[in-house]
Amino acid sequence: MGCPYGYGADDAAEDEDRGTPGMPGAASAAPAATPAAPGAVTAAPLHAAIAEGAKTDFSRDMSYGDYLHLDQVLNAQHPLSPDHNEMLFIIQHQTSELWMKLMLHELQAAIGAVARDELPAAFKMLARVSRILEQLVHAWDVLATMTPPEYSAIRGYLANSSGFQSWQYRSIEFALGNKKAAMLKPHAHRPDLLARVQAAYEAPSLYDESLRLLARRGLPVPASHVQRDWREPYPASDEVEQAWLVVYRDPSRHWDLYQLGEELTDLEDAFRLWRFRHLTTVERVIGFKRGTGGTSGVGYLRKMLDVVLFPEIWKLRTDL
Repeated sequence: MGCPYGYGADDAAEDEDRGTPGMPGAASAAPAATPAAPGAVTAAPLHAAIAEGAKTDFSRDMSYGDYLHLDQVLNAQHPLSPDHNEMLFIIQHQTSELWMKLMLHELQAAIGAVARDELPAAFKMLARVSRILEQLVHAWDVLATMTPPEYSAIRGYLANSSGFQSWQYRSIEFALGNKKAAMLKPHAHRPDLLARVQAAYEAPSLYDESLRLLARRGLPVPASHVQRDWREPYPASDEVEQAWLVVYRDPSRHWDLYQLGEELTDLEDAFRLWRFRHLTTVERVIGFKRGTGGTSGVGYLRKMLDVVLFPEIWKLRTDL
């Protein structure tokens, strides 16, 4: 695959085969080029792209930057402190919010697909959600390069703003079944955002729809878990575990439900890794100081590690 930015390994290979002047494989009579500085962009790749017919006039057409609205995206970083490292802090959180936007997009679509018994589509979406979480896990590696003195230099400028207040993250938690009415309060000052978070709070979660699917397939899911107040925290059930055990004891007979169980396992496994990496990064950067949003910081994050989203999926592994 060629590089989307104009020139890549495939282009180089083609140039070598053709003996393009100035490229690897050129005739020996061609004058030797002065080596470019490491990381420098030479004119040759651009010339090759133009020779291939690449469009260069965008005075009347949509360009790459136009399509992605890069002017708005790249001008959305407004550091409040004079410290060099605040840009890292801002971009880390903005890119995480972009990934969460995609995660919500896929997660909400997957919930709908499960409700419609469209499992192949749901599996693709859930697999993508798990990969997004991998990206979010690795993002903490970048933020972890910020040392305690560097963070201390910008902390005062953050006031009470905190990732705890992210409406997208709260919607993800609600969609995954971790529901608490108190978590709506940080969004009360924005009726537009509150409405979106509240919609996720009041709707069946991914696990709720999965159990309803099991019931439609004739598995012994109790009525209390097929129709209930979706705003309430999910209550673990031995009967629900028995329904899942029917699936896991005969995977070939219930293959798509078995695959659903494993997709849920992958998702929660990835989400746990994200939570753990969040905890370790915060402890590394601020120690046991309270969070800017008012939580206990590391103490609060440690409690979140104990939250189990799909309890019967995990318990059945012991009882199988």
